[in-house]
Amino acid sequence: MNDDHRSYIIGAHRFEAEPLAPGLYVVATPIGNLGDMTIRALATLAAAETVLCEDTRTSAKLMERFAIKAKLWSYHEHNAQKVRPEILARLQQGATIALISDAGMPLISDPGYRLVKEAVELGIPVTACPGPSAVLTGLALSGLPTDRFLFAGFVPQKQGERKKLFAEFAKLKATLIFFESPHRIIETLHDLATALPGRHIAVTRELTKLHEEVLRGAAAEIATQLEARPSVKGEITLLVGPPEGEEEVSETELENAITNALAEMPASKAASELAKRFNLNRSDVYQRILSRREGDGE
Repeated sequence: MNDDHRSYIIGAHRFEAEPLAPGLYVVATPIGNLGDMTIRALATLAAAETVLCEDTRTSAKLMERFAIKAKLWSYHEHNAQKVRPEILARLQQGATIALISDAGMPLISDPGYRLVKEAVELGIPVTACPGPSAVLTGLALSGLPTDRFLFAGFVPQKQGERKKLFAEFAKLKATLIFFESPHRIIETLHDLATALPGRHIAVTRELTKLHEEVLRGAAAEIATQLEARPSVKGEITLLVGPPEGEEEVSETELENAITNALAEMPASKAASELAKRFNLNRSDVYQRILSRREGDGE
């Protein structure tokens, strides 16, 4: 068998990949369990002239696992602007190029969007080989409504930006999906407990891997569970259930929310934020804040 034979191995069996038509192939790779690699993805990577990847070291391990002799080309956010013109030029000349990320479906919080966009604009054929995704896997395991959902990428690192984002989505009747760092998940859960009270939450960790875990419940309850651990590790997909019905906010909940809001912002802004969060009249909320201050002798 010559060196340029395009093949791949599954178990003890070697398979020859069929030639690919020219174009860009967006290929999903496992998010943990290598058994989730599809046969079509293997055949595509084996037949492609070049495989674009974020980290050649990470992707080399995947290729080695299935005995694919692919030519890897590093393509990530730091070099994309420089190498993208060359990639597009080769595609226009009839090359077959595959695009993968370190894990999951490319373009989902990973580089590749601009490459696909410009390829489409140039009339270059783009094909997707679907497969594993932490977004959909987390949604399937969450126990939350799946008929309508929004993936919002990574949760902002700064608390103020997090709270602003949660407030923006407060009235959206859909399951919210985020990626979060294990180092910030507890802090984020506490922010969710304040910003989106009463929501059902699911924290999915290390999906498809040996230590896969799904924690379901209220944000504060899950935060307490995680706080009791020495540390939190692994890749996390955080899911937030939609608001349930149009239940009126209780007096206690509203008063606590006012207290928390006034500790961080002026009365006028607090009234606007709380009116939006609880679907209340802003003037009524503002008057309540003024009455409280008068009662406190301020």
